[in-house]
Amino acid sequence: MLGGLTAAEFLRDYWQKKPLLIRQAFPDFRGLLDPTELVHLACAEDVQARIVTQSRGKFGLQYSPFEPEDFGHFGNRKWSVLVQGVNHFLPEAADLLGHFSFIPHARLDDLMVSYAPKGGGVGPHFDAYDVFLLQGHGHRRWQISTQSDHSLIEGAPLRILRNFQVEQEWVLAPGDMLYLPPHCAHNGIAEDDCMTYSIGFRTPAYQELAEQFLVYLQDRIEISGTYADPDLKLQTHPSEIGTAMLRQVAGAIAQIRWDREDIANFLGCYLSEPKPHIYFDTPELPLTSAQFTQQIRKQGITLALKSLMLCHAGRVYLNGESFEPPKTDYEQLRELADTRRLPAAGIHTQTLRKWLYENYLNGYLG
Repeated sequence: MLGGLTAAEFLRDYWQKKPLLIRQAFPDFRGLLDPTELVHLACAEDVQARIVTQSRGKFGLQYSPFEPEDFGHFGNRKWSVLVQGVNHFLPEAADLLGHFSFIPHARLDDLMVSYAPKGGGVGPHFDAYDVFLLQGHGHRRWQISTQSDHSLIEGAPLRILRNFQVEQEWVLAPGDMLYLPPHCAHNGIAEDDCMTYSIGFRTPAYQELAEQFLVYLQDRIEISGTYADPDLKLQTHPSEIGTAMLRQVAGAIAQIRWDREDIANFLGCYLSEPKPHIYFDTPELPLTSAQFTQQIRKQGITLALKSLMLCHAGRVYLNGESFEPPKTDYEQLRELADTRRLPAAGIHTQTLRKWLYENYLNGYLG
């Protein structure tokens, strides 16, 4: 799927460096759903979707929830619908993402699917993340630019580039794929009724990570003692924050400590935490522990489509929750995290079965 390159060669020469066009990356690929099915999914209550319209250089933007009739009033406007997180609803979409496992799961965002009739698109823009653009049904013309001018059209509801200068362009047919590194400007225009599958990777800002790490720490720090000043001196100005108070409080705050293990645990919880709009369906008529054990001994186990599981140094993280299994179970849980499934032969300890049952009740398992 990388045009004859090995995964190691792709990471060395292209990842976060330069675009790559791959003809027939997925031969015979025609997509995982048709436009009608995508519109139906866009109308689901727990799906994030957008409709982008264009008319005489003006852009419009609508967010879900949608009703089916919302897709019948575009008139002469060009339009496109974009549906996020399709891998949370289609097992085939999760299988498609499995082809990109040479990128760590901690970097994966989701699979977005877009549909546009002829002429539709979202305008020239750039993203702050890596993306693979896999063509499904129909054909799309991709124009790209490595320009440094990122000025935007003022007042537009999307981040549309004001001065887009095309450097290269190609028409992608079903099965073709284009990789774009962050900040590579691009513009996709439907040549006919077409659908594109966008495999996107998250690139959290350091500011965001730092803020969330402080939130993580607030539940894990413990500094004993209370402010006291038995040797308080008379101040000329009572409104002044005294040097002694500053020194004492600075000393208390300086007791806050963290290490690489704290950062690893934070990243495991933070990166596997479901997005706010994601909810898990718990079983309506849950199996008993004994029934569950009997079932997984026959069928094994899979992760729910919405679940994300990460690992580090003997600890596993599932949907924002941390668990340190016995060493005998870690390899099996890492296999579940790697492949999203664990055969029955890999489930052989009571501790592992108990943990799996708890997460079955949470709706985290398939």
